[in-house]
Amino acid sequence: MRLDVYDTKTNKWERKADAPIEMNHFQAVTYNDEVYVIAAFQGKYPHETPISRIYIYNPKQDKWREGPEIPAERLRGSAGVTVYKDKIYLVAGITDGHYDGHVTWFDEYDPKTNSWRKLPDAPHARDHVSISIADDKLVVAGGRKSTARINKVVELTVPEVDIYDFKKGEWKTLPATSNIPTQRAGNSAVTLGNKVLIIGGESTQKISHNQTEAFDVRTGTWQTLTPMNTGRHGTGAIVYKNKVYIAAGSANAGGGPELNTMEVLE
Repeated sequence: MRLDVYDTKTNKWERKADAPIEMNHFQAVTYNDEVYVIAAFQGKYPHETPISRIYIYNPKQDKWREGPEIPAERLRGSAGVTVYKDKIYLVAGITDGHYDGHVTWFDEYDPKTNSWRKLPDAPHARDHVSISIADDKLVVAGGRKSTARINKVVELTVPEVDIYDFKKGEWKTLPATSNIPTQRAGNSAVTLGNKVLIIGGESTQKISHNQTEAFDVRTGTWQTLTPMNTGRHGTGAIVYKNKVYIAAGSANAGGGPELNTMEVLE
């Protein structure tokens, strides 16, 4: 898997060390100044297989290393992944590529102790989902139930918003009035202040979504923000100095065409 790094100061890209194996359908996270890839897939559509371990990239050394194995009974890909108080959390996902096996699993990984813990299942199964946290609440919005087994890969999007309250240790599904305005999967998710932004994605329309919608965890309401110039899905977004950066992705539903552009929301 190719790795490129963008320098915000020089406005230039630089190629870095390739990952040791092919990896796709993951939400990378940062922990202790390193990049963690967890719950990724490899292999061919529609039966992509979950990768059995974590892979870690160290930017200072420009080196990849194999991390610990993921419990075999919790292997999946296309899950939502995030970091909260020095622990990594995995939500939902799918066990058999795009074919079937979407799950509600919720897991905690502690990098300091190299230990895993099963947490209460999320209310809704979904895959091709990205997640983020605001005000100690994990927001799961977007995603779908990919089911190539019945020829419904992109159709079964999930409208409901599920919230996990870390302080209370419990899940809740918001009322239908708080459903995601534009149903899609393969989106990106980031946090700005007390709002979680759901960016891009794919659904039954040919062109990828360019919508950017912000969910306010305090009010349970959505706000429509400026859309991207180019719709895209299957990539990640980050926040740096209060700006949202998103690059690459696919311009149409499915695997292509691949984009090489980058956009910034200021």
